[in-house]
Amino acid sequence: MTHPLVTPDMIETFQKDGVVLVPGLFSAHVETLRAGVARNMAEPGPYASENEKAGETGRFFDDYCNWTRVPEFREVVEHSPAAAVAADLMGSESIQMFHDHVLVKEPGTSMATPWHQDGPYYFVEGQQTVSFWSPLDPVTDATLRCVKGSHRWEKEVLPTRWVSEEGVFPDQGQYIPVPDPEAEGMDIAEWAMEPGDAVAFNYRTLHGARGNRSAVRRRAFSLRLVGDDARYVERPGRTSPPFPGHDMQPGQRLRDDWFPVIWHR
Repeated sequence: MTHPLVTPDMIETFQKDGVVLVPGLFSAHVETLRAGVARNMAEPGPYASENEKAGETGRFFDDYCNWTRVPEFREVVEHSPAAAVAADLMGSESIQMFHDHVLVKEPGTSMATPWHQDGPYYFVEGQQTVSFWSPLDPVTDATLRCVKGSHRWEKEVLPTRWVSEEGVFPDQGQYIPVPDPEAEGMDIAEWAMEPGDAVAFNYRTLHGARGNRSAVRRRAFSLRLVGDDARYVERPGRTSPPFPGHDMQPGQRLRDDWFPVIWHR
């Protein structure tokens, strides 16, 4: 039995395109998440960033890995339907928590979220991965944009630092350059979304977002989960998030004391 929010067509679309819309995934938790974002912004964690770039206007705040210290985020991790929905979309028997991510673009923020894949930044490999991106405010132009089918590209996209646009790792030859999906005519999926809707996408799906030139702030909450086949992989430098001192070896499942199993079929 699949979760009531999931249809066979959604599973097929997620597997084929690497991205699908899940309407209302966090609709019962919007106020909780808004309170969590407010707490997170008032008490930023060690990985918080203001993403300040010369020539850009507004404020683009992001922070991650705070669910163990922000009770509102823990509440959503443990009690929302996200894990069950992720298991259905990925075809996984279990779900491990990876990390949370908050991205806030205040009104008049010109900086775009650059096109990127999440996977190359992480120390995780596997087909069964999913990130949920959920706005906590209505969005049109500042919504998430994903390139359909990019999770099946043979090579990963070069991971870069969002502000400096420099490559993260020294061996850049193993990656393809960051593409320009609009100029190259790629098939881009995006949706106008209401608070609590979510875009589900594979870690290798190329995605980005425009700046927020509207008069309304755009708060977004992301939840990153992994399934049965996810394994630790070495990267040629500091990953993002770094999770220092984890002591995992290549090919191992993520250690469940740091990345707990939050759902079993």
